[in-house]
Amino acid sequence: MRPACAAGACSKGSSAKSRPPDGRRGTRVRARSGDRAVTAEQRLQVRLARREAEAEGIARFELTAVDDGPLPAFTAGAHVDVLLGDGLVRQYSLCGSPADRSRYQLGVLLDPASRGGSRAMHALAEGVTLQISAPRNHFELAAGGRRHLLLAGGIGVTPLLCMAEQLAAEGRTFALHYCTRSPARTGFMRRIGASPWSDRARFHFDDGPTEQRLDLAALLATPEPDVHLYVCGPQGFMDAALAAARAAGWAEPQIHYEYFAAAPVARDADAEFELKLARSGRIVTVGRSQTTAQALAEAGVALPVSCEQGVCGTCLTRVLEGVPDHRDMYLTPAEQARNDQFTPCCSRSRTPSLLIDL
Repeated sequence: MRPACAAGACSKGSSAKSRPPDGRRGTRVRARSGDRAVTAEQRLQVRLARREAEAEGIARFELTAVDDGPLPAFTAGAHVDVLLGDGLVRQYSLCGSPADRSRYQLGVLLDPASRGGSRAMHALAEGVTLQISAPRNHFELAAGGRRHLLLAGGIGVTPLLCMAEQLAAEGRTFALHYCTRSPARTGFMRRIGASPWSDRARFHFDDGPTEQRLDLAALLATPEPDVHLYVCGPQGFMDAALAAARAAGWAEPQIHYEYFAAAPVARDADAEFELKLARSGRIVTVGRSQTTAQALAEAGVALPVSCEQGVCGTCLTRVLEGVPDHRDMYLTPAEQARNDQFTPCCSRSRTPSLLIDL
């Protein structure tokens, strides 16, 4: 599986990738969105029926169909693209019950480092009409499994909430461990406490007593066959959880995860290179201080872009000659090693030029 969301948005994997998620999304799951840009035919018209504070900096959004009819079905782990105007598109995990088609629920953290997505979401007023994509899922629950272990960090809880709802409805065995900085910054705490599966949830707070903090090494110390691990949260949380699982000997097919953003990349050593466009014969120079996608846009070359961080796969482009400098969290290591595709929004070139299928 692969990586695929934004503050409340993603990247996925039965392995996947990120910096702290704002809520936007083993086997590796695609970073959001693992599909190309949303076309007009794929868009849904929805109304922001309700918006309310969930915790410090976190808001919950309820979206309903403009005709008040049922929305398309979805499965746990799914996300939608939200079109926010001026070409801004962000992906957010659905955190409501898959059984409830009367509304879609999103949880979005107002990220101080936001490039516009979470700020735009938090500025929305109830009653506004939005365009979204139909739900897509690159972070699915395993079909079988004797037990499921859900590890959430911060706003990364959003897809795992949905998983907990589905697992409970199906009578499957699971446990949710939810790590946050403090109770005041814990979204969906009341909902979890009031749920019929609340006895299967454990909260772990950074500002709480040492004994209630999550001991990843102890929790994951004994891998068991037919047990699946799902992890979603900020970069540090993800790295620690995945490292603990692998060190303990968990098999990759048992590990499923989703990052919400890509880790920052040092660009001091970036060099200028040329893009050769196979279809038009044009040559575009990519400067040291610009991304490949920016250079293409300045040259008037159309390229669908969404996350701008290499987590969603929207801009994925074929490479015909040359060696890309992969900086994404969308492609698997094996796919990156083939060097036959790359993500222009963040990746560059290891060779003086790249011939690409544009």
